[in-house]
Amino acid sequence: MRRPSVRHTRAALSGAAVLGLALSATACGGGASAGGGKQALSGQTLTVAGVWTGVEQQNFKKVLDGFSEKTGAKVVFSSTGDNVSTVVGSQIEGGNAPDVVMVPQVGVLQQFAKKGWLAPLSAEIGAEAKQNFAQVWKDYGTVGKTYYGLYFKASHKSTVWYSPEAFSQAGVKPAKTYQEMLKSGRTLSDSGVPAFSVAGEAGWPLTDWFENIYLSQAGQEKYDQLAAHKIPWTDASVVKALTTLGKLFGDKNLVAGGGSGALRTDFPESVQQVFGPEQKAAMVYEGDFVSALVTDELHKKVGQDAKFFPFPSVDGGKAPVVSGGDAAVVLKAGKNKKAAMELVKYLGTPEASAIWAKAGGYISPNKKVPASAYHDEVTRNAAKSLTGAGNSVRFDMSDQAPAAFGGTQGAGEWKLLQDFLRDPSDPKGTAQKLEAAAAKAYGK
Repeated sequence: MRRPSVRHTRAALSGAAVLGLALSATACGGGASAGGGKQALSGQTLTVAGVWTGVEQQNFKKVLDGFSEKTGAKVVFSSTGDNVSTVVGSQIEGGNAPDVVMVPQVGVLQQFAKKGWLAPLSAEIGAEAKQNFAQVWKDYGTVGKTYYGLYFKASHKSTVWYSPEAFSQAGVKPAKTYQEMLKSGRTLSDSGVPAFSVAGEAGWPLTDWFENIYLSQAGQEKYDQLAAHKIPWTDASVVKALTTLGKLFGDKNLVAGGGSGALRTDFPESVQQVFGPEQKAAMVYEGDFVSALVTDELHKKVGQDAKFFPFPSVDGGKAPVVSGGDAAVVLKAGKNKKAAMELVKYLGTPEASAIWAKAGGYISPNKKVPASAYHDEVTRNAAKSLTGAGNSVRFDMSDQAPAAFGGTQGAGEWKLLQDFLRDPSDPKGTAQKLEAAAAKAYGK
């Protein structure tokens, strides 16, 4: 149910960020095990599954190597590809279920729990999580009142990336409010560079645009209600957010190529339009993973040629922090539950996160990970912003929805927001269509 285009893009970009770097294969610390003894799991084998491929997989394996060094356990990782629930379900039915799965979506974690596939995490892991993470991350790993998933990797999806050169030439600065951002955008346009490159062809970036505006404008309580479909998409708060978004989408001076041009722009191209050899826009909104594409594919220096500012506040609301993430869960059908719990406990430590943080292409929701652990200053700042938001962080709304509504190309929210990008003149009508699609997907 994970959005394939997102996963593939992010996997490629995160991998691109670390190609050519000297990656440390040595874990921090000495020989004590995650459980306190020395080589306490020597001779045991543990299986782990997750969506990661390429360099992301290589870097996660370095984390697993750290666990092996401390405990003596052999850890075997296999990639599920994007269809995590389908692959894991088949493995369970076939009697070869992995011990631990890295689940990339709240909705999938909830699905696994409701199917009875998950073992509750130990009280020890819960205590570790309480010390190292904001409560919101534990809440997203909880179904009912049972804690099943420890979030190990996160993305910061409230970052607006910009060309410092374009800003300097136009005499504008990073905006603090949405209105300021639109005003700066018009100044940029007057200077000869359209304000935004919008990845309309992909669909999913449009949901992220909406979510940031909605979270800031409507607030956390409304966001949670809409994410759970406890209020309809015809709610006045949704119409207001769409109206606000439409002020940007409907202004041809703000969007490179206008709505029709944006609908022909995929995500990598949207980044290239800002930071590539032929500049076609001054800003692109998307998550921290933009930095990887800028660094490797476009050979620009993040922090110098490309910078970001936090997605600005809307109508006096709090600046939004929207995130995504991957949670470690233990399967009941796994063959080594004790070792699985020890691994999840280890993943909750700052030490485990620091291994991947050093390699790059990674942010941890663990607030105890030192800033010095991160590969570069930009990632450091993104991580600081994410953990500094504490319980204000909200998980990507479309990733919490049924895939038929929030995660399918050419359908549901993606398609309807693409239609809205093409013609944002009827926010109320779009809200009605969104509610009809959501009601069908949620079975109401």
